[in-house]
Amino acid sequence: MAEHEKTLEEIRETGIRALITHLGPVGMIRFLQQFETGRGDYTTEREQLLGDPDLQTLAAEIQRRQHDSSS
Repeated sequence: MAEHEKTLEEIRETGIRALITHLGPVGMIRFLQQFETGRGDYTTEREQLLGDPDLQTLAAEIQRRQHDSSS
């Protein structure tokens, strides 16, 4: 009986099982994370979210948050 050509889903499932068997769940995740390329432009998104505050502005924000959390 000839073995059929595996589907991509079957290959994926077999690969995941092999990784878990040989590396364990945490090792499997760490291995797969090596191939995640990420999305977007971190630098541009960071600037849009945070702006470009100077040191005094950052220090004032830290002090404000510390004061708010202690109240």
